[in-house]
Amino acid sequence: MATVDLEKLRMSGAGKAIGVLTSGGDAQGMNAAVRAVTRMGIYVGAKVFLIYEGYEGLVEGGENIKPANWLSVSNIIQLGGTVIGSARCKAFTSREGRLAAAYNLLQHGITNLCVIGGDGSLTGANIFRSEWGSLLEELVGAGKISEATAQTYSHLSIAGLVGSIDNDFCGTDMTIGTDSALHRIMEVIDAITTTAQSHQRTFVLEVMGRHCGYLALVSALASGADWLFIPESPPEDGWENFMCERLGETRSRGSRLNIIIIAEGAIDRNGKPISSSYVKDLVVQRLGFDTRVTVLGHVQRGGTPSAFDRVLSSKMGVEAVMALLEATPDTPACVVSLSGNQPVRLPLMECVQVTKEVQKAMDDRRFDEAIQLRGRSFENNWNIYKLLAHQKLSKEKTSFSLAILNVGAPAAGMNAAVRSAVRTGISHGHTVYVVHDGFEGLAKGQVQEVGWHDVAGWLGRGGSMLGTKRTLPKAHMEAIVENLRTYNIHALLVIGGFEAYEGVLQLVEARGRYEELCIVMCVIPATISNNVPGTDFSLGSDTAVNAAMESCDRIKQSASGTKRRVFIVETMGGYCGYLATVTGIAVGADAAYVFEDPFNIHDLKASRPAGLPRLAASRPGPPAPLTPAQGWSGAPPPRALGSPRALLPQANVEHMTEKMKTDIQRGLVLRNEKCHDHYTTEFLYNLYSSEGKGVFDCRTNVLGHLQQGGAPTPFDRNYGTKLGVKAMLWMSEKLKAVYRKGRVFANAPDSACVIGLRKKAVAFSPVTELKKDTDFEHRMPREQWWLSLRLMLKMLAHYRIDMAAYVAGELEHVTRRTLSIDSGF
Repeated sequence: MATVDLEKLRMSGAGKAIGVLTSGGDAQGMNAAVRAVTRMGIYVGAKVFLIYEGYEGLVEGGENIKPANWLSVSNIIQLGGTVIGSARCKAFTSREGRLAAAYNLLQHGITNLCVIGGDGSLTGANIFRSEWGSLLEELVGAGKISEATAQTYSHLSIAGLVGSIDNDFCGTDMTIGTDSALHRIMEVIDAITTTAQSHQRTFVLEVMGRHCGYLALVSALASGADWLFIPESPPEDGWENFMCERLGETRSRGSRLNIIIIAEGAIDRNGKPISSSYVKDLVVQRLGFDTRVTVLGHVQRGGTPSAFDRVLSSKMGVEAVMALLEATPDTPACVVSLSGNQPVRLPLMECVQVTKEVQKAMDDRRFDEAIQLRGRSFENNWNIYKLLAHQKLSKEKTSFSLAILNVGAPAAGMNAAVRSAVRTGISHGHTVYVVHDGFEGLAKGQVQEVGWHDVAGWLGRGGSMLGTKRTLPKAHMEAIVENLRTYNIHALLVIGGFEAYEGVLQLVEARGRYEELCIVMCVIPATISNNVPGTDFSLGSDTAVNAAMESCDRIKQSASGTKRRVFIVETMGGYCGYLATVTGIAVGADAAYVFEDPFNIHDLKASRPAGLPRLAASRPGPPAPLTPAQGWSGAPPPRALGSPRALLPQANVEHMTEKMKTDIQRGLVLRNEKCHDHYTTEFLYNLYSSEGKGVFDCRTNVLGHLQQGGAPTPFDRNYGTKLGVKAMLWMSEKLKAVYRKGRVFANAPDSACVIGLRKKAVAFSPVTELKKDTDFEHRMPREQWWLSLRLMLKMLAHYRIDMAAYVAGELEHVTRRTLSIDSGF
C-alpha cells in the first residue's frame, strides 16, 4: 500500500457501492474488519453499506441495509463480537432467498460484497456470485428490474475475510478471532494453574474445535500441558495406560499439578468420541488424583480482540476493498489471507476445497495426511509439542556443551525460549548450561548445568528467570574467554534485544584474538522494541503491544466519560516506532509520532487535511493535487521509500479542536519516547493545552515499564518455544559440521547467526552480514517492514470526508462534522 499513487486511489472507487456483512459464528476482530472496509471504501470514493444480521438481513432487506459514513464505525475497534450482527440464515440456502437478496442489493446499487465469516458463509457467497446473472434474468422476467438495470449491475464481485476462532480455513496462517480465543484460553489456564498447584489437582480443560484442533494444540504448546487430544491425530490404542503412566511419572518427580487439554471434537482411532468426563473418570479411577473438568465454551468467543486480531482485521479489510476495486467479470471470488506478515488474495473456492479435504482425510482415518493438509505451521506445532511434552532419553550422550543466557532488557517469551532450548538440547544428548545475568554473569562464572525438569513451569512466566543485564562483552572479554575454556562451552545461545546482537557481533570480531570464541553462536531476538536486525518480529513485542493497547483502551474509556479531553500517551521502543505504530492501529489512535516518520511544527498545527482544498465554496470541485506545502512543509524526506508521511500529515491541534465540536469528543495521540529531540511529550502537552484552551483539556500518560511486564501472550509463548527448538536444532547441526579431530572450530560467518521470522519463513542470518543493514547509532535496522503499516494507520484514522459525496458536490447532505473530524476512534 505504501507505494500506491494515493491521488488515483482516492478516486478509484467513485461510482461503486460496497456492502459488508458478518455471517456465521462471531469472532473477535470482526468489528475491526468492518471498520477497515467501511473507512477504506469511503477513502476510495465508494458508497459503503452495512448489512445487518448477516445473510438474513440481506434476504429481508429494508432497514437491514444501511448506508455508512465515517462515524458509523467509530469506537468499535475494541469491541468483541460484531456490532452489525450475525445470523445463520436458512432462507439464503434456497434460490428464492438468494433471489430476494439480489433484488435488495440492486435497490442500493451494490455489486461489491465483502463477506466476513467461515467457510460455509464464504461458500454461500460464491454460489450467490455464480448465480448472479441468472438471478438478474429472473428478476427482469418478473418485472422487478429493467433490462437497463440488469446490464448496469451485471456482475457481482466477492471478497471474503475468514472470521473463525478455530483457525480451520486452509490458505491463511491465521483467521480473524483465533489469537483472541487463545488469549481467553491462556487466561483460564494461568488462573487454573495456581489453584491446581495449591491442591495438587489434575485439570481437564475442554476447548472449542469440533473439527479442528488448532486451539487445543497451541494452548497445549503454550502451557506445557501433560496430555493433548485433537481430532487430527487420535491417540494410539491403549492410550489410557500411556496417559496415566505419564501423569503418575510427572507427579513422582515433584510436580503438584497436571493439565490435560482436549478439543471438543477429540476421537480415538476408531472414530469414537473422547469426552472430558471420560478422561476425568479415568484419572480418578486409575490414579486417585483429585481431578476437575473445566469446559471453556463460548467464553472463547467473547471479550475484547487482541492486538494481533485488530491489526490483522484492519489489514485484511483494506486489502478486501482493493480486491473489489480491481476485480473484473473474469476475476474469481477471492479470500484475503495472511501469509507471514502480509495480506494476500487467494481463489476462494480452491481454499474451501482444501479445507474440505482435511475433513475427508479425517473421516477416512488418514490422520497423518490430515495434519499435513492443515499446513506447515500446524504440523510444526504438533511435532514440537510431542518433542517437549515428555522427556525422551537420548540414545547417546554427545561431547558438546552449550550455554544459554539472556542479555538486555527483560522481554516476555524469554523463559519460553530458554525452556524449549534446554529440553531440545537435552533430548539430543548435549550438556546444557544456563548463565545468570547475561554476559556479566558469564564473565563472573555464574554458570550452572540444568536438567529437563529445572525449567518446568517457565512457559507462562514473564521477565527473565535467568536474570538479564545490558552489559556488553567487550568490557569483560578476558574473563568471558576464561570461563568458556573452563566450562568447555562449544556453543552460545543468546536470547535478548539489540545488546544480544551487538554482543555476539563483538565476540565474532574478537575471534582473531581468542580461539575460544571460535564456537557456534545464535541470537534469538527478544525485545519489546522489535529493533533487532534479521527478524520481522522479536520475542516480547506482541506482549508489549497488548499491554499498551489495554492501557489505551482504558484511557479511551476515561476520555469518553469526561468528554472534550485529549490524551497524549508515550510508549517505549527507543528510536524504533514499531510499538507506537502497531498500538496506534490497534486502538484507532488519532496519530502516532515516531522517529522513522519525520514531522515538524507544521504537521502538529496544520490548518487542513493534506490533499483537500479549503472549503471556501459550498459546492467545490474535485480535490486539488497534493503540493509540498500541504504534505511535508519543507521537512526532509522520510527515511523509508514509500513512506506515507508526505501524503497524509499527522493529527494536529486545529483538527482536534474541530473534532471536539462533534459527537467524538475525545482524542488519543501516541508518541514514541525518542521520536524527536525537541517535540517531547511535555512539549506536545503544552502545545495541545494552549491551543485547545476553552475547547478541550489535555492529559499525558507515560506507559513506561508496564510494557515489559506481565505474562507472555499466547503468540510470544508459542513463538519463543519454536525459536528455542529451531535454534538448538540448528546449533546441533552446526556443531556436527565443525567438529574435527576431537574439537570444535567455527570461524565461518554462518557459524554466528540471528534466528528470525522473515516474512513467512524462519531464517538464520549471519551477524557479520547484518552489520551493514544496521543503524548502530539509533539501534535498529536500516529498513523496517512495518513502516508500510503507517499508511493504513493514517488512512483509517484521519480521513475526514465521504469522497463520493464530495466529488458529487453534495455537501449539503454531509454534516459539517463529517468534513472536519479526525475520527481516530
